[in-house]
Amino acid sequence: MDRVGDLTLFLRVLDLGSITAAARSLDLSVAVASQRLKRLESELGVRLLHRTTRRLHPTPEGAALAEQGRVLVEELESLGSSLRQAASEVAGTLRVTASASFGRQYISPLLPGFLARHPRLRVSLDLDDRVTDLVGAGFDLAIRIGTLDDSTLVSRELATNRRVLCASPEYLARHGMPGTPDALAEHDCVLLTGRHGRQDVWRLTDPSGGPVDVRVRGRFDSNFGEALRDAALAGLGIAMHSVWHVHHDLAEHRLVEVLPDWPVPATGIHAVMPDRRLVPPRVRAFADYLAGHFRDPPWEGAGRTLRTGPQLPPSH
Repeated sequence: MDRVGDLTLFLRVLDLGSITAAARSLDLSVAVASQRLKRLESELGVRLLHRTTRRLHPTPEGAALAEQGRVLVEELESLGSSLRQAASEVAGTLRVTASASFGRQYISPLLPGFLARHPRLRVSLDLDDRVTDLVGAGFDLAIRIGTLDDSTLVSRELATNRRVLCASPEYLARHGMPGTPDALAEHDCVLLTGRHGRQDVWRLTDPSGGPVDVRVRGRFDSNFGEALRDAALAGLGIAMHSVWHVHHDLAEHRLVEVLPDWPVPATGIHAVMPDRRLVPPRVRAFADYLAGHFRDPPWEGAGRTLRTGPQLPPSH
């Protein structure tokens, strides 16, 4: 039963003075309007209207209903208007989650500019290397790096995630530069751990384009990219890193690329959103903003200078 609709009809009768006029204004037949008014009176158990020679007037009970009911109807109309406005403009609260390192380096610096464009928007940024259930945690959008698992989420690739093997010049001076993927088995490697366990099998691409899988070992692993970078810089071994994370280190030769002729397959950097029939404007606007910014990734270029680093002898 449409109680709010019946209440709106009752208020319209009082405003216009007749059931006929109220029915016409709401695109109802007079018979339907009369039936709905009778239903409202029956539900409430009171008479709401009485007729004079020219006009319908509220009974005392009808006047009380009109006084309190009008506030309710106006508040509902205001809420509906606000929701319709929010559905057509960038407003409300945008909840974003991203990996800690990438979010700190590349997402956080973009937020002041995005907020300046949209003064009616609030942003809540969660930085966490764990993969979060977007729907369950109430996030609008996630920035995810790597191969995406199959899911009901919708993804948009923002940039290529180019990866390299790298190590400090000091480590390579002590242990030599690997000449082939098989030589990695004789080296210390710093390893990423995550939801799929310890990632100790590295996939490379041979010069002819085929995949090569190599099992590596090492004395240090972590689920946090910054810790792996620190370990590589400190000379603890060879690491697999995204170029976005270490491009300054590569450009300034604090890290040196290992096996450049056997590249690591690239993955992607994605904006991931719940599968919604209607994507809120705030989510669409932010995904567009990120895509525009990462069309020319700020980390590319610097990472390609690493082959000019120090020449080191190959290990045997």
